[in-house]
Amino acid sequence: MTDLTPIQKEIVTALEQMKEKSLITEANLAKKVRENAKISGKNKAGICLKDLEVCIEYLGENKGLPYALHLNSANDILIKKEESWKLLDGDAKKRRQSSEKSISVLTNGDLRQKASGGKVAKKRNDRKKMSFRDVEDY
Repeated sequence: MTDLTPIQKEIVTALEQMKEKSLITEANLAKKVRENAKISGKNKAGICLKDLEVCIEYLGENKGLPYALHLNSANDILIKKEESWKLLDGDAKKRRQSSEKSISVLTNGDLRQKASGGKVAKKRNDRKKMSFRDVEDY
């Protein structure tokens, strides 16, 4: 797992933990990734197709876990256990990538926030306002 990004490593770990299932939905996989990585928030976030394809290829070639990717009518990814690993075809891939523009997906940044205590940097919004009538005081 040396050439995988941190989020891809989490996806591979989750898929290995769920290997007894013959069908894994994107929602279940994302939930397992959030659980393993202890990511709070982003409860509706999905998995990026680009990351998932790398993980499916890695598992098929290195771990002997052949999964095939399928896309349902709502552009949700279904991961099925099959004889050999298979990625999405061109049309399904385009549909999924265009729908990813409008959904939230788990990223490496989510893992970094968790590692730093899970707190997102807050912008300062309590600025003092200076009254121009009291200019002599400054």
